[in-house]
Amino acid sequence: MYRFIDTLIRFLKKIIPEPVVEFFRPLYHRALAIFMAAAYRFPARKLTVIGVTGTKGKSTVSEMLFAILTEAGHKTALASTIRFAIGEESEPNKFKMTLQGRGFIQAFMRKALAKGATHLVVEITSESTLQARHWFLDLDALVVTNIQKEHIERHGSFEGYVAAKRAIVRALEHSRKPSRVLVSNEDVPETRAFLSARVPRAIGFSKSELAELANNDAGVSFDYGGTHFVLPIPGEFNAVNALAAVKLCEALGVSPEVAARALASLARVPGRVERIDAGQNFLVVVDYAHTPDSLAALYGAFPAHRKICVLGNTGGGRDAWKRPAMGKIADETCDVVILTNEDPYDEDPRAIVDAMAAGMQRPPHVIMDRREAIRYALTTAQQGDAVLISGKGTDPYIMGPNGAKTPWSDAEVAREELRDHSGETGS
Repeated sequence: MYRFIDTLIRFLKKIIPEPVVEFFRPLYHRALAIFMAAAYRFPARKLTVIGVTGTKGKSTVSEMLFAILTEAGHKTALASTIRFAIGEESEPNKFKMTLQGRGFIQAFMRKALAKGATHLVVEITSESTLQARHWFLDLDALVVTNIQKEHIERHGSFEGYVAAKRAIVRALEHSRKPSRVLVSNEDVPETRAFLSARVPRAIGFSKSELAELANNDAGVSFDYGGTHFVLPIPGEFNAVNALAAVKLCEALGVSPEVAARALASLARVPGRVERIDAGQNFLVVVDYAHTPDSLAALYGAFPAHRKICVLGNTGGGRDAWKRPAMGKIADETCDVVILTNEDPYDEDPRAIVDAMAAGMQRPPHVIMDRREAIRYALTTAQQGDAVLISGKGTDPYIMGPNGAKTPWSDAEVAREELRDHSGETGS
């Protein structure tokens, strides 16, 4: 059904004038949400559905929840920015969209049920609320990781963005499920306000709850509730992400001890502080960091290293306010800054980079070809340095003008360039 509807809509969009499409768009999205949920017989009603939303940390928290619930013995499905998984089956998300529309999530939930899944972890974005994609998820629980300034043009204002996140909280309030749980960040005013939601249980989490917090290149550790946690991914922000996942699972009856076991053996989260190791004597890390806060957090996770930073600015035509801000953070934190192309869409990529450079005191290296930029960073690195490649994470394409998509992977390009560089130096 999903594939038929998707093909039909793509065809209709080619023959129906855009003004007509735009006029009926709101009605179309809502009608489609109702129709597809009914067509797949409302599968969310038979699953324990856990939503994850927030400006940053969604994918990492989703992976943590998936790991903990699996460790607890639940066959769990996952629909995230990074991948779609049902138990041990997994495939990458190549839609360049977190929550795909046209009934995809309803089809995925029905498939998960058919394969014996009892739980679903699903990332929910502010964008998805504009197309009613969060309708009929029948949430049992929701984690709100944080809210930072982002997607301002899309939602009209920061207040509009917060309102879109609040719509997801309302979806939890209105869910048919009886034992609903909200876990929300107490350290951010907007998400702290969500804790007044009309749900049976609203639980806050805060960095201040983490005892004996310690971070190094190999990972981060902390104590919570008498249990010691060790994560094989660095960054104090990942300890906070873990706390959110642990508290949610605790509310669902999973003990902190089980959560600690799951997190200790957590597989690498692709594109999220992902270490690229080809035997080199310096660190190489790929991360999705695409906001000023997430960029600062990434750089702060490696305080002991000389940093060589490769970055652009995700999303031509939107969130132009953050370009000089991100340039300023890189300028103040990194020893070498390399600005490059990212996802210009229909905007001039050099103009995006120039706007980033406007926030810098030192002139950056500007290398518009992203592969060449990564190559330069790797060949410049010395023993003990950290090469931090940010902005794309697992995004499978570089988005260009008129819908052009160039297949891409920061991690694979880094591995290829490391192999080539190693071969050159070894010959």
